[in-house]
Amino acid sequence: MNELAKQLNDTLSSCVVSAFLSEKGKNLFFPKGIVAQSQEAGEKAKQYNATVGLAKSHGMPMHLSDIQNLFKENTLKPSDIFSYAPGGGNKELRAIWKKEMVKKNPSLEGKLISDPLVTAGLTHTISMVATMFFDKGDELILPDLYWDNYELIFKDSIGCEIKEFKFFKDGAMNIDGLKKALLESKGDTARVLLNFPNNPTGYTPSESEMEKLANTFKEVASTGKKILVISDDAYFGLFFEADTARESLFSRLVDLDDNIFAIKGDAATKEEMVWGFRIGFITYGGKSLKAEHLDALTKKTLGAIRCSVSNCDMPGQSMLLKAIKEGENYVKDKEKTFFVMKERYNVIKDVLKNYEGSSLLKPYPFNSGYFMAFDTLGHSAEALRVYLLDKYQVGTINIQDRTLRVAYCSVEKEQLADLVSIVYKAAEEIWN
Repeated sequence: MNELAKQLNDTLSSCVVSAFLSEKGKNLFFPKGIVAQSQEAGEKAKQYNATVGLAKSHGMPMHLSDIQNLFKENTLKPSDIFSYAPGGGNKELRAIWKKEMVKKNPSLEGKLISDPLVTAGLTHTISMVATMFFDKGDELILPDLYWDNYELIFKDSIGCEIKEFKFFKDGAMNIDGLKKALLESKGDTARVLLNFPNNPTGYTPSESEMEKLANTFKEVASTGKKILVISDDAYFGLFFEADTARESLFSRLVDLDDNIFAIKGDAATKEEMVWGFRIGFITYGGKSLKAEHLDALTKKTLGAIRCSVSNCDMPGQSMLLKAIKEGENYVKDKEKTFFVMKERYNVIKDVLKNYEGSSLLKPYPFNSGYFMAFDTLGHSAEALRVYLLDKYQVGTINIQDRTLRVAYCSVEKEQLADLVSIVYKAAEEIWN
């Protein structure tokens, strides 16, 4: 094992993180190689900088003028577009993202968390978490309604065992089911991933549920069980009901118990409407984590970034940063998008009332995000998906052959009634 990795492991041995490091995670470190030396030279090499493999002329990256000309004059310099981004991302963007995170989650104020690191999208964030904190055979607790990519990342790629608990009970989150799964997890550790607003259902716990959820983690942690809680906040902020919890679960966990290690994955993807930019973030917290622990985690994560994508998208980070700082329409465009999504949510909620009591399809509870989903009540969701596509040219998503997901975010509000009508009509035609 590299000496730098050993030093980081020694630092982390005095906090909860050490209980979760995978074999790969233990071996990760940020090497004092080309990237580190180039960053050091960037600060000190005022005469000549002959470190990084980046062709320059007159201090700027050499580039295709046809690409540079796509940008308005005096907006982004060639160095903002064509240069390598720092390994952990643009420092100013990271600082702004953290500031906004605290603004959106006021209870984080004054709590010690890491500075967010930029990743190549939230999928990359989750993939690195899997690499750093999961070995083959480790259990991952998930609700029984989850994004299918989790299975590919954790089960198929790493070799983890997925342990499901029933997500809903009596129209609300089944927190008791989660508690049972935590207590029954193998050994003295438990790993859980929760995604709010949930994909595929579009459900976020209420304030009272979120409080109960946090208390549940504390109760289990008090038994001596060490818990890794991963918060996938991909759709954060799209909350449409007054009683829906507005803060990330992460903000309740970072100072809750010494046995809890909290990771927040979020992204500009949906929050800033830049789906193709692939800009995600990863942030760490935990009551037992001091500054030196967060620094060690950051260095290991920089190593994970270095050996996967090396560094992340530079023009996307530059454009996003400029929009946040200087954009004339930045706030207005985000407010408009939220208003449109809420309108569509309200329309589909009202339309679904016309189909209450159906013996073929039952909507899962939903109050947020981009989606709603149907329980197909024992019928094949895949059969319905294919029938909708072939006969009605309507695209939906089948999940585990028992759930049909509808992304109302991508359908105009005037068309939602027709969409829902077609879904129920198709179910009648193939199942009755």
